[in-house]
Order: sequence, then C-alpha cells, then structure tokens
Amino acid sequence: MLVISCKKPQKVYTKFSLIDLMRSILLVVVSLLGAILPGSLSEVSTSEEVVVTVDSTNLRFSPSSVTITEGDTVRFFWSGELLAHNAVAEDGLFDSGDTSRNVDYAFTFEAGTNGTHQYVCEPHESVGMVGTVIVEPMQDPVSPEPTNDTSGPTLSESGESWIPFFGLELVVLVLVAALIFQLGKAQGIGDVSLLSERESEEE
Repeated sequence: MLVISCKKPQKVYTKFSLIDLMRSILLVVVSLLGAILPGSLSEVSTSEEVVVTVDSTNLRFSPSSVTITEGDTVRFFWSGELLAHNAVAEDGLFDSGDTSRNVDYAFTFEAGTNGTHQYVCEPHESVGMVGTVIVEPMQDPVSPEPTNDTSGPTLSESGESWIPFFGLELVVLVLVAALIFQLGKAQGIGDVSLLSERESEEE
C-alpha cells in the first residue's frame, strides 16, 4: 500500500506546477547565459573620436594635422568664434556645410578611406587655414604563430586555437540542480514510502 507522509501540508503536484518548475529553470539558465555570453562574444569597439577646433588666432585649425585609423571619427567643433568657418575636404570626402561661428560636425572615416586628406576653411584658405587628416588602414588582429608544443591549446584546421573550458558548464549544472532541489522543497513534496498493510493498520 502506498502511504505518503509529509512534514508539512501536502501540496498537489500537478502538471501546472511542473510547467512552473521548468519555466523557472529555463529562466535561470537563460539569465546566466545572457550575463556571460555578451562579454565573451561581443567585439569591443575601438573606434575613437578626434576633435578639431579653431585656435586663439581665429585663423588656424587646432590641431592642424591629426592621424587616425579607419573607423575613427573627426569632429569639427567651435562655438562663438569671432569669424565664421567651415571645414571642406579638397577631395570632396566631407563638408561641414556653410561657414558659421558655431559648428558641430562629425565625419567617420570608414574602411577604404585610408590616405591623406587635406581640408580647408573656404573663406580663409588664402591665409593658411588648412588642415590634414591622415587615415591609417585598419590593422587586422595578429594571430599567434602555432608552436609544436602539444601540451598547449589545440589548433583547429583553420589555425585558430581552441581551449577546452568546462568550468562554466559545471557551474550552470550545479546552479540548476540547486534550483530544482529548492523548488522541490518549496512545493512541499513529501516522503513517499511503501508500507505493508499490517504496518499501515498499526499507524
């Protein structure tokens, strides 16, 4: 005869409570993966912004020459200047627009724009208000050269290194097991035991 003894009031463990349990487990697993994967999979943005202004003479860009890498941005910014200025590339790559005493214009040098780009302030080009943007090509990430050491990371056919990592999986499994145990206790699942008819009559 099947007898169920409980230390606390027995709750009916229905199909719906099983669904709730599975949803809770899935939520924990997704939360853990969501917290870990973005940091390991996302690429860190290394683009930079260089600001070019107008110096105290009001007739020179400052700095007059900048060196950047493809993907970086040059921002032309000045406010409340005595004279109106603009920044126009001689090769037509960028143009801040009409001359103004207040300018806030940014241009991103995408891949393929490497080289030297001269630009001018159109009304003051004759007095030497010119500038230069030197754009260097984007560097490809340097991959380490393979070694003959067999004790190190294994190399795939493509030459990329692969390091086995099981720590994360173990942590996730332990957390899921602990969650199942805690939810089982919270559901009030009692001890199940088989007793003979004589033992059950005595009780």
